[in-house]
Parts: sequence; C-alpha cells; structure tokens
Amino acid sequence: MMKRHFSYLACTAVLAGAGIGAAPPAPQPHTHVVHPGQSIQKAVDAARAGDTVLIAPGTYHESVTVRTADLTLRGMGRDTVIKPAATRATTSCAANGNGICVIGNKHHNLKGVTVASLTVTGFPKSGVFAMATDGLTVRRVSAVKNGVWGIAQERSVRGVFVHNTARGNGDAGLFLANTITAEAGATNTQGTVVEYNRLQDNRIGVTVRRLRNLAVAHNGISGNCAGVFVVGDENKPKAGDLRVADNRIAENNKSCPKTERLPALQGSGIVLTGAEKVLVTGNEVTGNSGASPLSGGIVLFKSMVGVTSERNTIRGNKLSGNAPADLVNTDTAKNNTFTGNTCAASRPAGLC
Repeated sequence: MMKRHFSYLACTAVLAGAGIGAAPPAPQPHTHVVHPGQSIQKAVDAARAGDTVLIAPGTYHESVTVRTADLTLRGMGRDTVIKPAATRATTSCAANGNGICVIGNKHHNLKGVTVASLTVTGFPKSGVFAMATDGLTVRRVSAVKNGVWGIAQERSVRGVFVHNTARGNGDAGLFLANTITAEAGATNTQGTVVEYNRLQDNRIGVTVRRLRNLAVAHNGISGNCAGVFVVGDENKPKAGDLRVADNRIAENNKSCPKTERLPALQGSGIVLTGAEKVLVTGNEVTGNSGASPLSGGIVLFKSMVGVTSERNTIRGNKLSGNAPADLVNTDTAKNNTFTGNTCAASRPAGLC
C-alpha cells in the first residue's frame, strides 16, 4: 500500500509539472495584416483585445466599426486611405455616413482603442466618429474633405487626439461634445487632450461643446472660418473649466454661411460662448478678420440662447492684426478678466 501511495504522488507531481490543473497562459497579442483588396472589417472582427490590425498602403473602399477593447487600428501613413464604398451601405457606420466608428454602449465605455497613421476622406459625415469610449487615442490621422466633421467624439472620457491633420471638412476639423442628439449639461472628460494637431480649411478648427476638464494646446489652426469654439448653452453645469493654451491661430478668414444655431462666420480666432472658468493663455492669434458678430482675435460672446460667459481668464496671449479688434467682449457678465495680453486694439477699449 505504501509503495502504491508513493507511486500516486509521483504521478501527480509529473502531471502538475506538465501543466494539468494550472491556469492556461494568457493569449499573446497578434498583428493582423490587411492588404489592398482585403477587408479591414474582417480583420477587426477576427481580432481580440490587445491585437493590432495593420493596414498596408493602398485605397480601401469601406467603413470600419471597432467594438473590441484595447484594439489598435493602424495604417502605414497617409498612403493608407479609407474611402466610402461604392455599393449600398451594409453597416450602421457606413449608413450613418462615417468612415471609422469606435463604439461602446450606454452601459460600458469601450476602453483603450487606438486609431493611427492613415487617411479617411470623402465620407458624408465624419472621417472618424467615436461614442462611449474611454482612453481613445487618435494619432497621425489625416481626416480630409469629409461632409461634416473630420474627427468627432461624444459621450467619452480621457481621449487623446495628437498630431492629426483635419483639412477641408464641412464643419469642425475636430469636434468634441457631451452628446449630439439630446439636451444635457456639460460632462467631465476626465482630462481629454487635443494637442499638436494641424487644422486647416474647415468651417471651425476645433469645437468643444458642453464639456469640462480638457486641454486644447499647441495646435496650428489656420484658414478656417473660425479657429477654436468653446460652446455652452442654458444647460447646467456650463461648458468650461478647461484650458486653451499655446496654440498658433492665424488668418481664419474663410467665409461660412449662418446655420440654425450660429450667424455667418468669418475671421474668428478663439470664441467663448456660454462658457465658464476657461483659461485662454499663451496663444498667438494673428490676422483673423471679418464682419461677423463673432469676428476678432479672442471673442467673448453671449450664447445664442442668452447665457453669459463667466469667470473666464484671458491672460498672456499675443495678438495682432485681428479685426474688428484683437480682444472683443460683447458679453454682459462683469467677472471675466483680461490681463497681460499683448495687443493693439480691443472692444470695448481698455482690455489690452
């Protein structure tokens, strides 16, 4: 009996050493390479969390939806081009007119997705559209000549938008909002950053709508109808508690017709409307000129629904050649401050 017992223990030890009963090893990340003529969506659908879908240079006629956490969708530079399909839309992303969609749901934000190093162009709505995401990174993406937004995000937190080019889009090159379809107070983005992007020839370079706690910094913004818009309304909390800093904003003098919510735009550098506690600092704002009510270098404007902009700080900016003035304050609130700015003219006088 004793001998038999020892034999059982020895056998058990061998089996345990062979891995029986041990936890299976974690799957290793894979790279799925897509070549012209192949489907990006099929590769995305086959990928698991942590994987990379690498898209070779070429033109791909499709829309792509990402619903897998921690997935990287990466091209090989501007020559990786995604355009609309010629056939009838078969996915909700395509049917809604978007190129790349990164989508969570109302219960859980989709975490850790990266979209990088590719071009999205010619889509009726957005080149890249994200909703309900956490920590989305969009990096070195060229969003060119899309019908509404170049890159857009709503209901999301901790986004990182860096080193992108948005050019020739119908509305904003970069559009960030709490929600597009419903009335609601501004939401906390938990530190979203919009940095080192080049935004040209759009209607608006960057729109931040009903959001709080983010930074728009170190961007080059030119040739739009307006450079940066921080937009609030009658909902509470107000948009604001954010930073617009160290951007170069020049000659945003394209003319755009009025819309349902805004007058005609031309010659606006940075506009705050219905916002609070925004720090505007270290920006170089030059040559923005127009005859719109929102024209000027840095403009504070009562929102279209009559909400004032309050407790904003305009400090340490360099402004020149903006018309009707470098600093414009048509808001009725008395608690906005203008200090240490280098400029030649203001409305009312005395802000420089």
